[in-house]
Amino acid sequence: MDRNRLIRDIPPTRTSATGSLRLTASVVAAELGRLTPRDRFLLDLLDQHRTFTTDQLVDLAFGSVGRARNRLNTLHDRDILDRFRHYQRPGSQAWRWTLGPVGAALIAAGRGETLPRPAAVRDATARLAMSPTLSHLLTVNGFFVALTAHARTYPGARLVRWWNEARCREACGNLVRPDGHGVWADNGRTVPFWVEADLGTETLSRVVGKLTGYAALPPRRAYPVLFWLPTTARETNLHTHLRQTGVPDGVTVATAATDHAATTGGPAGPVWRIVGHPDRVRLADLPSPTGGGASWDG
Repeated sequence: MDRNRLIRDIPPTRTSATGSLRLTASVVAAELGRLTPRDRFLLDLLDQHRTFTTDQLVDLAFGSVGRARNRLNTLHDRDILDRFRHYQRPGSQAWRWTLGPVGAALIAAGRGETLPRPAAVRDATARLAMSPTLSHLLTVNGFFVALTAHARTYPGARLVRWWNEARCREACGNLVRPDGHGVWADNGRTVPFWVEADLGTETLSRVVGKLTGYAALPPRRAYPVLFWLPTTARETNLHTHLRQTGVPDGVTVATAATDHAATTGGPAGPVWRIVGHPDRVRLADLPSPTGGGASWDG
């Protein structure tokens, strides 16, 4: 059996197995009346950020795996959500959740747009499932999910803003393509930042080369650039490379490694190494273009 086979199940209430699912205004209106505020929150998140694993959705909106599975499965049975995973052995891969045909129609209706064809929505899900950038997308989303989860348990901490790659491109034009942008607030300090998620698949020269674009951004966008790396070994090598090449003027670079952050509080914790400084600091303690106050560019 193909180890990379895509697994997508058709729940009992779904008519799409025969291609007969039809989306009408009455169907969308009926589902709209059954949505909870948390359901709407999930739809907005999936519309903006495309896909999350079950565990990521637990951290974002539920806090309990049991409650999450029950509600996600219900929304899946009603075609509001869709899900996929790749075959793996031993064990099974976690489900990746995305908008289903009805969920996509609810988003479109809220914007006054034409309702999408169910087949088009499922085709988009299939393309996402087979995309070579899926792991990267889940890594970027996981970074922001970890911050959101931290804020849920630490009073005074909050992820004020979370932009996806497309929204970042709108803000940066052709100068640079950040993987994400956020604004983190923690007990009076506010730090805007850009995120570059690294999976260890690119050369360090290519990774460092991205800094040229950040140096060209206008001063109001001169946020710290955070490299989220897979291992401390990769992080050490990056710092060595940056010592040799230097960091462009006006750019603050900080790094953290997933393996280290997993034991020290995640990306909100004291895991960040600013290039040129030996100590690790919390995300809230990184240099801010506003000095850590509450004012930052929208």
